[in-house]
Amino acid sequence: MNILIDTHIFIWLLKAPDKLSPAHLTQLQQPHIFFLSAISISEMMIKASIGKLNVDYDPLEMAQKSGLRCLDFSAEDASLLKRLPLHHKDPFDRMLIAQSLSRKMPIMTSDKKFQCYNCKLV
Repeated sequence: MNILIDTHIFIWLLKAPDKLSPAHLTQLQQPHIFFLSAISISEMMIKASIGKLNVDYDPLEMAQKSGLRCLDFSAEDASLLKRLPLHHKDPFDRMLIAQSLSRKMPIMTSDKKFQCYNCKLV
């Protein structure tokens, strides 16, 4: 199964694995293919540039070392944003939700607001 991971899951995987739920840890040990979106990289770099997040590593390199594949955000992914209900105002999360729906790929998150959408959660 292909699984998209939310930005905080990636950060926790690298910096605070104790924050990952037992269910997420179990899934991460399964023979799935895990993807990190270009949206997550964008979110991390923007937050780092304004001092909200310390990124003292190369996210692309760390994703590859962690066995994650990088996933580009496409025009097809973006086209769903207009139709998404406004349950969640975070633009990065909305783009990840749209990408999950567009790619028919479940998303691993601990953000409860994702449950308001029709995307499959892990």
